[in-house]
Amino acid sequence: MTIQVGDKLPNVDLMMMTETGPTKMSVADLFGGKKVALFAVPGAYTPTCSAKHLPGFVDNASNLSGKGVDEIVCLSVNDPFVMGAWGKDHNAGSVKMVADPDAAFTKAMNVEFDASGAGLGIRSRRYSMVVDDGTVTQLNLEETGGFEVSDAETLLGQL
Repeated sequence: MTIQVGDKLPNVDLMMMTETGPTKMSVADLFGGKKVALFAVPGAYTPTCSAKHLPGFVDNASNLSGKGVDEIVCLSVNDPFVMGAWGKDHNAGSVKMVADPDAAFTKAMNVEFDASGAGLGIRSRRYSMVVDDGTVTQLNLEETGGFEVSDAETLLGQL
C-alpha cells in the first residue's frame, strides 16, 4: 500500500554526499525529532526536476523555515555523487540532497515506477510531504509524469 498521511516512514538507509564522501544515514536519524519538508524527484538533472522542482524548494527555503520546517530534503533514486553534484550545480545549500541508490526507501513507500523503457530503470514518483518526527503529516503525490501538486508553493500553503 502507498504511504499515507499518518504513516511512519520506513526506516531504511539512505545516502548523502558529505565533506568526507558518501555517507549512509538511517531514515530515523534523518527525520527523527524534526519537522522536514521532503520532496522526491524522478531523477537528478532531468528537465522538470532541474527547471522547476528543485529550484522551487531552494527559492522557498526561508519561507518554509518561517513556517516551522527544520530541514528540506530532496530525494531521488540516484547515487550520492550525482545528488551532491546536482545540488552544487543548483546552489541548493539549504536543501539536503539525499540518494536512494537501490530504491529501497522508494519501494518501501510504494511510490516507484519502472522507467526502464526510457533507459532510467526504477524511479520514484514525484511528491512532496511534511514529515514530523518520522510521521507523514502532509502528502502531495503526483501521477507519473505530472507536476501539479508537489511544488514548494503548494506545500508552503499547506503549512
